[in-house]
Order: sequence, then C-alpha cells, then structure tokens
Amino acid sequence: GDILIAGLYVAGSGSRRVLIRGVGPGPAGIGVEGTLANPRLAVFSAEGTRIAENDDWDPALAATFRSVAAFALPDRSRDAALVVELPAGRGYTAQVSGMGGTTGEALVEVYELP
Repeated sequence: GDILIAGLYVAGSGSRRVLIRGVGPGPAGIGVEGTLANPRLAVFSAEGTRIAENDDWDPALAATFRSVAAFALPDRSRDAALVVELPAGRGYTAQVSGMGGTTGEALVEVYELP
C-alpha cells in the first residue's frame, strides 16, 4: 500500500553500474502538484533481498546526474538517489515510499552509468 514499485531487468553478462532516483519534491519546482515530500528509495533483488536504500540524496551525486542528462534536483531537496552495481541476468525492483507514511506523486528513474 502507498508504495511506488518499478521493475527492471539488467540484461547481458557481468554487472552494470546504475543511478536510481526516487524523485518526489524535485518536480514541485516545475509545477507538479501533490508531490511526495520526502521519498525513501529501496532497491531489492527478485528474491526480495534489500540491496541498497537511500533517504535524501548526497549532493556529491549532482555530477553523476549531469553525466547521464538527468534533470537537476534542487540543492538540499529530500529526493532520494543512489548508485549501485547490479549483476546482469537478473530482475530487480526499485520501491519508493514516503517517510513517516506520507503519500504523494513520485517518479522512479533508472540510468545506466558509463
């Protein structure tokens, strides 16, 4: 209930380094109403094992956002983002929920990193 779940599959062999973002308050600046004020992002394997999680992105990721042409997030926004290496040939889910049980509009983005 009240969780945005996005599935993804990493094709090929080896592993892929990816940027995953759970964007809530960021789009409020461009007129999106009712955004999720403080999203929490969690990444799980197909078997249900939690691989990574984030609440409030690290400003050091701004250069990574630019490297894949992801739109900029406002400084100190409460959006969530992380970089993780995922083994290929497997499925994953990125789950976005509101801290403290809050709800609102959110977006999941996945970018393969060079």
